[in-house]
Amino acid sequence: MTRQIDYIFSLVSPWAYLGSARFHAMAAKHGYAITYRPVSLPAVFKETGGLPLAQRPTTRQLYRWSEMQRWRDHLKIPLTLRPKFFPVDVTLADRAILALIEQGATPQRFIEAAHAAIWVEDRNLADEAVVAEVLSACGHDAAATLAQAKTDAIGAIYAGHGEWSIANNVFGSPSYVLNGEIFWGQDRLPLLEEALASGRAPYLPV
Repeated sequence: MTRQIDYIFSLVSPWAYLGSARFHAMAAKHGYAITYRPVSLPAVFKETGGLPLAQRPTTRQLYRWSEMQRWRDHLKIPLTLRPKFFPVDVTLADRAILALIEQGATPQRFIEAAHAAIWVEDRNLADEAVVAEVLSACGHDAAATLAQAKTDAIGAIYAGHGEWSIANNVFGSPSYVLNGEIFWGQDRLPLLEEALASGRAPYLPV
């Protein structure tokens, strides 16, 4: 089987933020490459029955905040429960990830810094100047990367990842797809690691 994991996520997702460092370490430990697929969550939700946070019933919103506190303290990772800039349009930052990949750069450091900008530092990741600052802090050429991120070519790749996700039954962030098997949510990372370590056949819908 291919030693590759499709990683479907959005920078606006607190769960992707909470799982990012562990996921990257896990993939490296087991020798798996990562195919990064940042997606527009509203576009995916529209086709898969998901709802933006503000449209969910109050009971679900309240439970989400309890879960965020539990995982923050369990993982000992800083997390702002109600960021100043949330919800926030992360399209440009998501597309910057794809531009970095097209440049041959590894996007992990930028991904984790961009997550932190929202979920720890209360920065507005919809602001191009903020995205540029994060890129520069990670050692990237911000001007060149942002110019490339705005191109039609990158836009097509970004849209294509959303289409791929919907076609492959992915409905939320983060999702990790191993040989067609979907692991949804950072709380599934232990199960993903078991699959990586064992090399078992994928569990697919029957």
